[in-house]
Amino acid sequence: MNASSVRRGLRAALIAVGCSLVLAAAPTGPAWADGAKKMSDREMIDTNVREALGQFHRTITNGSQLQAKAAGMLVFPHVIKAGVGVGGEYGEGALLIGGGTAGYYSIGSASIGFQLGVQVKSIVILFMNADALARFRASDGWKAGVDGSVALVTIGAGKAVDTESINKPIIGFIFSNKGLMYNLTLEGSKITKINR
Repeated sequence: MNASSVRRGLRAALIAVGCSLVLAAAPTGPAWADGAKKMSDREMIDTNVREALGQFHRTITNGSQLQAKAAGMLVFPHVIKAGVGVGGEYGEGALLIGGGTAGYYSIGSASIGFQLGVQVKSIVILFMNADALARFRASDGWKAGVDGSVALVTIGAGKAVDTESINKPIIGFIFSNKGLMYNLTLEGSKITKINR
């Protein structure tokens, strides 16, 4: 197999992944209310962020207290991972500071290795001090594991987070509608500010 064939195969795989992401990201609920205009991108993200925060508080017993202590939090309600050989994931969300939206962001990463199918997850990242938040906001494309280390939280008895994780400057939660997800990483994920 020559280099040209490999490039064509890789291009076809990336197109398949892109199509999978577009189809998976299509809204499943009605975007129109009786005679109302279609939701804007901002309204859609804000609505999904509120739903994800509700799920976060139901999943994590002391999630409300952690949110109150945090200088800011990123919420990505629907991060979609799809792949056919070559994979990628993408999602859009918001940075919340003091309970209000301070900006909109995307998260994305690519991976190589056998993978097939689509997975949807939610990601919440808490900046537990003002310095960590300021470094994040000053960056032009923040990469987890490079520009800041995110301590992914595990759950102990009674759905409370482990105390070691909550002492880190940046902590993260990855969950689905079935609860907190384990053995996942944010390493290599790039978070970029977007205009919405």
